[in-house]
Amino acid sequence: MLPEDKFFETRDGRKIWERYCGFLDLSIEDFMQIQRRLLMEQIEMVANSPLGKEIMKGNKPRSVEEFRSVVPLTTYEDYKPYLSEQREDVLTEKPYYWCHSAGRGGYFKWIPYTKQGFEAYTRRVIASMILASAKSKGQINLGPGACALLLMPPQPYASGCAIHHLSKYRLSLKIIPPLEYAGEMEFQDRIAQGFRMALVTGPDIICSIASVLVKVGESMAEGAQRMKFSKFMLQPSVLFRLVRALLRSKLAGRPIMPKDLWSAKALLTAGTDLHIYKDQIAYYWGEVPHEMYVSSEVFPMAMQNWNRKWLTFAPDTAFWEFVPEEELLRAEKENGYQPSTVLLNEIESGKTYEVVITHLYGMSHLRYRMGDLITCVASRDDETGVELPQVVFKARIGEIINLGGLAALNEKTVWQAIANSGIQYEDWSARKEYDGGQGYLSIYLELKKQLEANDIVRMIDEQLQAIDTDYKDVGKLLGLQPVRVTSLTPGTFQRYYEEKHKEGADLAHLKPPHMNASDTIIQRLLRLSQDGIEKP
Repeated sequence: MLPEDKFFETRDGRKIWERYCGFLDLSIEDFMQIQRRLLMEQIEMVANSPLGKEIMKGNKPRSVEEFRSVVPLTTYEDYKPYLSEQREDVLTEKPYYWCHSAGRGGYFKWIPYTKQGFEAYTRRVIASMILASAKSKGQINLGPGACALLLMPPQPYASGCAIHHLSKYRLSLKIIPPLEYAGEMEFQDRIAQGFRMALVTGPDIICSIASVLVKVGESMAEGAQRMKFSKFMLQPSVLFRLVRALLRSKLAGRPIMPKDLWSAKALLTAGTDLHIYKDQIAYYWGEVPHEMYVSSEVFPMAMQNWNRKWLTFAPDTAFWEFVPEEELLRAEKENGYQPSTVLLNEIESGKTYEVVITHLYGMSHLRYRMGDLITCVASRDDETGVELPQVVFKARIGEIINLGGLAALNEKTVWQAIANSGIQYEDWSARKEYDGGQGYLSIYLELKKQLEANDIVRMIDEQLQAIDTDYKDVGKLLGLQPVRVTSLTPGTFQRYYEEKHKEGADLAHLKPPHMNASDTIIQRLLRLSQDGIEKP
């Protein structure tokens, strides 16, 4: 019996909730006390390692305050010479897992995880599952033996490593498709196989990025009319599920949707697009998704409460610091300026911060700038009684498009504007381009239904004005149309995917980035769009 299985079997619901979700009952003072204790333990563990000595400049701080004053803020460039080559001789201990990032910037960031770190992180993954399935405080609707449909990247992505460790060594879960061969399958094939298996078993947990959930919902609704009979459908459990789904959809007067096939207890997701697709996901899947804030460095970092409203940081996954937005702006203007940070008990409602982490449990990163921007929306959640600061993910620093110093557009804002416009589209990529020295937002958009270029620009421009007050007067002040759209032929993004796949690109590099794509990527999209004209 796995360790967490035994805990679920021998404890009542109150004890189970306390073990995994009890951090939500902490006062901010108790939260900070845990943070300080774990940081001092971390310093003790890493101070004598070669990498620890390098980052801390040979110091061994004796307090949190000293640590923050003598250890500089770091970026991946400080670790790259060691971690990109997976050098274990510079670390505190031999890594339990080597995980990598999604490959932003064209290369992977490798992160060495200790066993103790993974033990802590998997407890928080369990917490996310419990919270995703709960409708009120203390509810335990999931446990050992739950069936989990996972539409996520496999090992050595951090998400794949976390699920592997959880299901193999901590909590018994029935993963579909099984981890033993899922890692050998292409992502699209894994999705198809996962749904095929889910028709037999029915999942208790569904975990995926938001855009995949929407795409599956759309595809199912569009393809229901073309469903072909097969022997697979004669299996009693499959046949029952399909007939029931058909009846549900007929009574509702619409095509079959995922919610007609499954009633999962928990729907977990992450990504900058979640707030855009939340209503669509609920429409297709019949459940409001539960959000996790995750990264390759810390999985997970924060999670929503059971009311699915805002995010709460956990005290034992990293030591948290935050760079105020005004400090970031000063650092942009003053070369070499080291921005100051605040702690979680010092962040203020309405203000935006960059997240800075220090790993715990003997892991490698110290005062590491994530490049993620979060906004504190409240000092507590009155609805749930959680007394810790509540935050939302805002953007990544490198993915912001600044127009004339007047408006700073991030991926969420641009994506929301395109979605709100009502334009039927397949995918998009945007970047800053120039006209006579003035920058504008250039969007490369693959449409599902053709529209006049001027209408597309007008619709997106109107939505940007409605969403971002700073953007509203950009056109007047700059003297030009701040949005321009290039329409791509149908199938452009699919051809990009297929071409990159043939070149052997990893999963993370099969799609172009939404924001600030390079000249090379944009030229490839334009060429593939032209191929769609020449080879219909």
